Amino acid sequence: MDGVVTDLWLIGIGTGNPRHATLEAVQAIRNAALILLPRKGRDKADLADLRHTILRNCDSTAPIIEFDMPVRDDTLPYLQRVTKWHDEIATIWATAIKQSGLSGPVALLVWGDPGLYDSTLRIAARLQPAPRVRVVPGITALQALTAAHAIPFNTLNGAVTITTGRRLRDHGWPKGADTVAVMLDSQCSFRDLPPDGLHIWWGAFLGMPEQVLAAGPLATFAQPIVDLRATSRLRHGWIMDSYILRRQDMTTA
Repeated sequence: MDGVVTDLWLIGIGTGNPRHATLEAVQAIRNAALILLPRKGRDKADLADLRHTILRNCDSTAPIIEFDMPVRDDTLPYLQRVTKWHDEIATIWATAIKQSGLSGPVALLVWGDPGLYDSTLRIAARLQPAPRVRVVPGITALQALTAAHAIPFNTLNGAVTITTGRRLRDHGWPKGADTVAVMLDSQCSFRDLPPDGLHIWWGAFLGMPEQVLAAGPLATFAQPIVDLRATSRLRHGWIMDSYILRRQDMTTA
């Protein structure tokens, strides 16, 4: 039936560098019948522009439907707020696809990788009838971060925990972890940890011309990173950043 999605392709496009798109991603973009492209407000217009640049670089000829992302209701408890937001996004997708009247694979370009701290798969699961979902993996922010700092992701035989700023604030250093990688942290939650003996590697706009990096003992670099993050966000109107924490006695392990 036209306007009903039977194949949904979630294509990881990396952290902002158009060259992060893999050969598989390029081919998927070229073969898509329709592209859904989110808009996140005027302050983040360059995120949509980057997606358009990637589409042009991939020689995409598919029609593009742009849609405005709904705003989360901050008056609701966190999980209820996010669940309602996902429901709203799924409805927007379904409506846009139906109104297009097109059939064939529908593609969404996903920052980083669709499988790492991204909700696109959870939103896709809400579509009815359920489409066949294909995931094209992409370069994650954590891959780009370790590459930018030229560090290994893990210590020798060491455990790594990937978590969020919210969980770091609520629960502190994860038990048993030598290395902690933190995403989705607008509050700079590393400030809530006892800084002595910790080393931080931080980065924002990873892989982009605007990339900024900082690294060193947390006790020394916590406030400079907070200031650098605030300045960068003010300059661009948005920011995507991540960081890795490791105990200093493990930095060469």
